[in-house]
Amino acid sequence: MVNKLLISLVAVLFGFMSFGSIQANTYEYTPVPKDENTRVAYVGAIYQEDGGYYADADFIEWYEGEAANAIFREREADSGMDEAPDGYYIVNDDTTVERLKLAPDAQVFMQIYDRTGDVAEADTVWNEQISLDKFLALLEDDSAMNLRDYPYHLSIVNGVVVKITQQFLP
Repeated sequence: MVNKLLISLVAVLFGFMSFGSIQANTYEYTPVPKDENTRVAYVGAIYQEDGGYYADADFIEWYEGEAANAIFREREADSGMDEAPDGYYIVNDDTTVERLKLAPDAQVFMQIYDRTGDVAEADTVWNEQISLDKFLALLEDDSAMNLRDYPYHLSIVNGVVVKITQQFLP
């Protein structure tokens, strides 16, 4: 009887210990760090030319948090609102499109896209790395979730895009 009680107690103790080691998905949105090599743009098209890939980029100014609120109040003074909706604000005063070369090994990080063919099932997976080829295919897909509608943080080194990070839009 004492052995069964001891075994039961040990089993319960190990059960509590294993539950204590389970960690919930604590990933949540964090802004893409700003640096001198990263600019934000809408990517209208990516195409192959002269053995390489190129992107058409319309650079924008991306603001979040209090910076977004400040520029929103400055530019939308008559809106009757004091804060930028959804916590971000985009300025696109210059719609000039620039052609940029992509590194063949450019890294691509996505937040949300249609993974299953059913856009209703699309969910957010923070900074999910996908191949450049997969990104190209997704960008060309004109389904209900058009990835050309999202801004991207482009890390550019010596005039070549080495990293593409999709900006999450709440």
